[in-house]
Amino acid sequence: MEKVKFTAMKDGDKEDYDFLTHHEVAHTKGTADRLLAALVELDEGLSGYQISRLGHSLQAATRAERDGADTDWIVAALLHDIGDIYAPYNHDEYAATILRPFVREQVSWVVEKHGDFQLVYYGEHVGANPNKRDTYAGHPYFDDCATFCERWDQNSFDPAYEHLPLDHFAARVRDVFARTPYDPNVIQAGVRVPLETP
Repeated sequence: MEKVKFTAMKDGDKEDYDFLTHHEVAHTKGTADRLLAALVELDEGLSGYQISRLGHSLQAATRAERDGADTDWIVAALLHDIGDIYAPYNHDEYAATILRPFVREQVSWVVEKHGDFQLVYYGEHVGANPNKRDTYAGHPYFDDCATFCERWDQNSFDPAYEHLPLDHFAARVRDVFARTPYDPNVIQAGVRVPLETP
């Protein structure tokens, strides 16, 4: 069998869907490598900063690693702006959607909300509410998102900062996306892990 028999999903049978499941599972095993390739495309994206978007992502991940962050945080820092290419108006939600099945709830929430939190640095200059993050006041991950933005995101546009290369992070990305999606032992709803290890 090279293709399913149906042209409308409702007409498929078990043989068709077993065939598709086999192909879909095989395809998911390449997710990490597709994401690593997409990171390289960030170099062709939004310009005007002193460094490329890939450079920004590498700086953020490098800062996370140097702060002693765990793998979830490091991979999230690396991928937090992956949506800049395909979803410029909701890049944070896009990145969080990619990460959500494979990292702690805490981490995907921070990535999803970091765009709102970043407004504290520049919102007044572009006619946006610099205090938009106050909407989330009292949320258990509020301080984590504020720290993520302050320590790893807003300051990672520095051409003088020596970051690690993409190859350095590739194994971590592959490890994260090899996890069982939505594993409760990975998602750990409500659990907070510090961003930094002294």
